[in-house]
Amino acid sequence: MENSTNQKIIEDLLPRKFGKNGKIWVGVLLFFCVIGLIAYIRQLSKGLVVTSMRDYASWGIYISNFVFFVAISLVGSLITAVLRLTNVVWSRPLTRIAEFIALSAITFASIIIVVDMGRPERFYNLLLHGRLQSPIIWDVIVITTYFFISLLLLYFPLLPDLEIMLRFKEKTNKHLYKLYFFLGSFWKNTRAQKVLNTRAVNILSITIIPVAFAIHTVTSWLFATTYRPGWDSTNFGAYFISGAFLVGAGGVVVAMYIFRTQYHLKKYITNDHFDRMGKVLVMLALLYLYFNVNEFLIPAYKMKKPEEEHLVGLFTGEFAPIFWFAITTSMILPILILIFKKGRRPFPVFIAGSLVVIGAWFKRYLIVTPTLLHPFLPMQDVPDNFRHYFPTWEEWAIAGGSLAGALLIITFFARIFPIIPIQETIHETELNEKA
Repeated sequence: MENSTNQKIIEDLLPRKFGKNGKIWVGVLLFFCVIGLIAYIRQLSKGLVVTSMRDYASWGIYISNFVFFVAISLVGSLITAVLRLTNVVWSRPLTRIAEFIALSAITFASIIIVVDMGRPERFYNLLLHGRLQSPIIWDVIVITTYFFISLLLLYFPLLPDLEIMLRFKEKTNKHLYKLYFFLGSFWKNTRAQKVLNTRAVNILSITIIPVAFAIHTVTSWLFATTYRPGWDSTNFGAYFISGAFLVGAGGVVVAMYIFRTQYHLKKYITNDHFDRMGKVLVMLALLYLYFNVNEFLIPAYKMKKPEEEHLVGLFTGEFAPIFWFAITTSMILPILILIFKKGRRPFPVFIAGSLVVIGAWFKRYLIVTPTLLHPFLPMQDVPDNFRHYFPTWEEWAIAGGSLAGALLIITFFARIFPIIPIQETIHETELNEKA
C-alpha cells in the first residue's frame, strides 16, 4: 500500500486525459500537419519546382528546419546526461520533458531531410552507395545512433513508472493499459533490476554526450567543408554546439511553463527550477554570443571580397532585418531579461525561452540561405528569381507541418507517459523526509 504522500504524488503525476484546451491544441496541430501533407503530396507530384529552390539557392527552409531540429535535440544530452552525471538533483523533474523534446526533434530532423531530397525513393541509394568520405554519411550514422540512445534514455527511466501505472489501471483506459503492459510487464521493481537499470542509464548518459557533440559537429561540417563564404570556418563546430545548447535549454523552459500551467504542477516544477534554468540560459546565451562575435569578427577584419559581400548582406543588406532580429531575440533580449532576479520568475523565463527558440530558427535560416546567394562566380544571364530566395506556400506549409508534427509527438508523449518521473519524485521525497 502507498502512504498518503506517495499516493498524492502518484495522483498528481499520472497521465491525464486532454481537457478542452488540450483537444483544441491537438486539433490545431493536426490541421497544420494535414496542410503540410497536402503541400508535400503536391511537391511529390510536381517535383521541387513548386519550391523557390533553384540552381543557386539549392537549400532553403527545409535544411533550416533540419539544422533547427538537430540543434534543439541536444537538450536530451544537456538535461538528461550532463546534469544527471554531475549529480545536479534539481534537474530531475525536467529530464523526461527534455527527452520528449529530443526524441521528437531528431525524428523530424530525419523526416525533413527526406522531404528535401525531392525524390524520397532515392534514399536507398544512400544506403547502397554511401561513401565514408562524405560528411552526409557521417550525419546519417550519428543521427541514427543519437535517435536510438535518446529512445533508450526515455525508456529505461520510464520502467519504474510503467509498473506504477499498471498498478493503477483504474486511472487509465484499456488501450493505454495494454501499451503499458507491453512495454513494462517484465519490470518487478526488484533490487537487481534497479541496479541494472541505473547502470544502463549511466552508460547511456556517458555515451550520448560524445554522440551529441558529434551530431552537431558533423552537421556543421556539412557546411564548413566547403569553400563558400560564410561557411568556410574552423569555428563552425563550436558555434553549432553552443547554439544548440542554447535553443535546447530555451525549448525546455517553454515546455516547463506550459506543462506546469496546464497540468497544475507548481509543486513539482517550482520557481526555483525557473530561476536555475534562467541562469543556465544566461550562461549559454553569453557563450553563443561570444561564438557569434568570433564568427563574424575575423572575416570582417580580413575582409576578403566574397566574405565582404556576405557580411554586408547580413549586417546592412537584404538579410539585415532578419539578422538583427535573430541576434536580438535569441541572445540580447534573453540576457537582459534573465540577468536580473525578477526576470527569472516563471513567466519572464517563459518569454525569454520563447524568444530564444524563435530567434534560433531565424538564425538557422541565415546560416543556410545568404551564403548560397553569394557564389564565387558572379550570377550572369539567369532569371531574376535565381538571385533571391523566398519560400513558396508549399515550403512554408511543409516546414510548418514538420514543426507541428514535432509538437504533436511531445503532446502525445505527455498524454501517454508521466511528464515528471513518478518513482524518482517519490524516492527524493522520502529522502527529504528522512533528512
